Amino acid sequence: MSYLNMKDENLIPVVVELNTLSANYHVYYQKLRSFHWNILGENFFDLHTKFEELYTDARIKIDEISERVLTLRHHPMSKLSDYLEISEVKEVSPLKSDRDMVIETLNDHKILLKQMSNVIKKAENASDEGTLDLIGAYIRGLEKSSWMLNAWTKNTSDKLKVDMIES
Repeated sequence: MSYLNMKDENLIPVVVELNTLSANYHVYYQKLRSFHWNILGENFFDLHTKFEELYTDARIKIDEISERVLTLRHHPMSKLSDYLEISEVKEVSPLKSDRDMVIETLNDHKILLKQMSNVIKKAENASDEGTLDLIGAYIRGLEKSSWMLNAWTKNTSDKLKVDMIES
């Protein structure tokens, strides 16, 4: 039974990009777990909790992405070796400073956001509203997390763009 009003040949590029996003999220998830376990220093309590929040969110997204692939009547990628092969997010040593862990996480966010944009383009071509809705919400959430992590890396004397308020 075909419950989708989309052509399968139009969905294949969407599935490929979703599987790539899933691979990126799997490596990102494990890096966050590693950072959570290995964080040291005066920011331990804040970052230990933040990394747990981020990896819990990533775990949920991994499941939702795979279920979206299944909804599109395809099998999701599910082998660790495949994830490591195609992921742009790369493994790193957990022996980093708190600041370097946050910067590494922000760099991973750039990769994830770029891949989400790839998914959006393919989903638009396929008129895949379900995937567009799912990934649009992910983008909004990841941008907010990135803003907060980026703010953490700043000094209290730093300023944002002020041209709109100094007129």
